[in-house]
Amino acid sequence: MKKDEAEKAIRHMCALWAGECNIPIDPMIPPSFSDFKTWAEKKGYGQYFEFRSIMGARHDVEQWFDEEFKQTWRN
Repeated sequence: MKKDEAEKAIRHMCALWAGECNIPIDPMIPPSFSDFKTWAEKKGYGQYFEFRSIMGARHDVEQWFDEEFKQTWRN
């Protein structure tokens, strides 16, 4: 998996997860990254969490997740 392919997929999955699980995209309500990752793995999307990265794939995925849910203020 290439990092840019993973990023596109993760950002799309954030919207799918939010819709399916009624997660609000609200900067005052922080969603659970671990719940998102568990959901993605159960859906068969685990491969999108595995790619080469200087900071590590989990760090990058969590950053994209925070950006999608307007949570970058936490970083």
